[in-house]
Amino acid sequence: MSNFPKCPKCGSEYTYSDGSMYVCPECAHEWSMEAQAVSSDDARVIKDAHGTVLQDGDTVTVIKDLKVKGSSLVVKVGTKVRNIRLVDGDHDIDCKIDGIGAMKLKSEFVKKA
Repeated sequence: MSNFPKCPKCGSEYTYSDGSMYVCPECAHEWSMEAQAVSSDDARVIKDAHGTVLQDGDTVTVIKDLKVKGSSLVVKVGTKVRNIRLVDGDHDIDCKIDGIGAMKLKSEFVKKA
């Protein structure tokens, strides 16, 4: 197995080096080896739509109507979501919304309450 870092964009473990760059064959993301050394020291910071840093357990408010995929339900503007959990991936927030259930949200569609 290789000792290359996982892709910071998609999380793929199949990265390889190409000169002074790392390359992900799954999403075609390229990043420099120097940037990898700097970013590995910093913890991932997730911010809301207004740039406020979010943490586990925060309460957030939805700022846009969001359709629930595979359902006719809609999460309305102004819906408060309590006790969020921050996760890695495309959708940054794991939460439970009253009347809908467990969901994943993108941090760009919420603001800290």
